[in-house]
Amino acid sequence: MIGKYIRLIIAATLCIASAVLFVKGIIGWGIVVVLVSALLVLLHFKNEMNLLAFYFLRKNKFAKAEAILNKVNHPERMIKSQEAYFYFLTGLIQSQSQKSSIAEKSLKKALTTGLRTENDQAMAMLNLSGIYLSKRNKKLATYYLRESKKLDKRKILTAQIREVESMMKRM
Repeated sequence: MIGKYIRLIIAATLCIASAVLFVKGIIGWGIVVVLVSALLVLLHFKNEMNLLAFYFLRKNKFAKAEAILNKVNHPERMIKSQEAYFYFLTGLIQSQSQKSSIAEKSLKKALTTGLRTENDQAMAMLNLSGIYLSKRNKKLATYYLRESKKLDKRKILTAQIREVESMMKRM
């Protein structure tokens, strides 16, 4: 994984090279170099490991997603939003593999680091509610469920919230 600032330096150098190519009349290669530099800038803001893990998570291949996230050595070196999504993905994967203590720490770290969208925050809080419900801590489970309801403005997680509420009534 290329360092985040080295990636930007390479992208700036490629932009200068593309300008030289355009001036010399080699337009085809100039366009290719511009696209490569744009890809490097995009990958600066969207970490490629997180993108791959999201892809495998959507395909329900949790082992592959976990293997990809395990390749990240220093998540604290990522941009803050990408670091938050790294911990978010780690928490989701760990909660699926019944490692609730690791999932709890990862989801809390994702919330404190700063998930961008309210839906992602709501999903993290809903997962925390489920974790605390499995630990028989009804007070924290209701707190995170209430916060999840507040953040779910588009009603995407309504079915999951109802399911957790019904499980809470049985407790």
